[in-house]
Amino acid sequence: MALLELSNITAGYDKNVILKDFNLSVEKGEFVSLLGSSGCGKTTTLRLIAGFSSPMGGKILFGGKDYTHVPLHKRNFGFVFQSYALFPHMTVFDNVAFGLKMRKIDRETTRREVMQMLSLVDLEGFENRYPREMSGGQRQRVALARALVIKPDLLLFDEPLSNLDAKLRVKMRVEIRRIQQELGFTAIYVTHDQEECFAISDKVAIMNAGAIEQMDTPSTIYNNPNTEFIARFVGFENFFDLRRKGPGVFEAADGSTIHVEADRVGDTLRGCIRPEDIRVLEGGAQVENGIAGHVMVSTFLGRHNQINVQTPIGEFAVSTDQHHVFPIGAAVTLSLMSNKIKLID
Repeated sequence: MALLELSNITAGYDKNVILKDFNLSVEKGEFVSLLGSSGCGKTTTLRLIAGFSSPMGGKILFGGKDYTHVPLHKRNFGFVFQSYALFPHMTVFDNVAFGLKMRKIDRETTRREVMQMLSLVDLEGFENRYPREMSGGQRQRVALARALVIKPDLLLFDEPLSNLDAKLRVKMRVEIRRIQQELGFTAIYVTHDQEECFAISDKVAIMNAGAIEQMDTPSTIYNNPNTEFIARFVGFENFFDLRRKGPGVFEAADGSTIHVEADRVGDTLRGCIRPEDIRVLEGGAQVENGIAGHVMVSTFLGRHNQINVQTPIGEFAVSTDQHHVFPIGAAVTLSLMSNKIKLID
């Protein structure tokens, strides 16, 4: 049995239904991220799990017990907020100790637990500082220590790194993953940053319009998206219709033959491929999965160039290195790598 189960949940605000027949299952010790754009329902899901709000229908089970209407203060869950939510008038020590004091833990045990936690988040020697005397990354580590010191049954993160600069976000996500693997706690992490959640998660649930479109390991989602929505989310920009002719052989809209190493049930499917998985050759080149076209747009993107090529089966975005510059209007042949084409419904 999973540690946390949301079963057929319906939730929203007034008449605005955000989640309908929503299901989620999280195993003990898993780090699961809810990923999606604004309005997809990920924060609503987190608030339901935390106990900040109640569903209109369905059940929330934790450890086999019905938590649907268990009040917030009776759930031993830790919460790390986007805004840190530290008490500005309290020292670092008192901020981290707050949850233990609310549980009436004795002074010596509190001191030992707080100092151990500050050591874990690399903040030894900072116990007498105030939040205003610390950087954003340090304050976020204080918030993490405060959430962890109570030994929560579940740790919830609500976009905890969004207020940090890019370099600090990378450093902090490594720290969060290190601590999670060291302590083995179960966590649910809400973010709209794909790279961030793929880097730290055991599983990722990509949400769309109040439902989970695909939930799997980051590598599976990245390499084998189930739908066009997921494919676009993880970097596929080129889509084209295919009709099956035989095992691994398809016909494109213009009648050309496309070989695909991946397979999927169905006679009519969509192929998709990332810009970096297409080779650009001179016009007229004969090559497997060759598609003739002409360059419409050329854009310099730093490490590489991107060209947009119009073909009989659609427009393709293609990444090329800086040494291969194709002028506007140039005739080219695109070679779609058969082992890089994915098939989706």
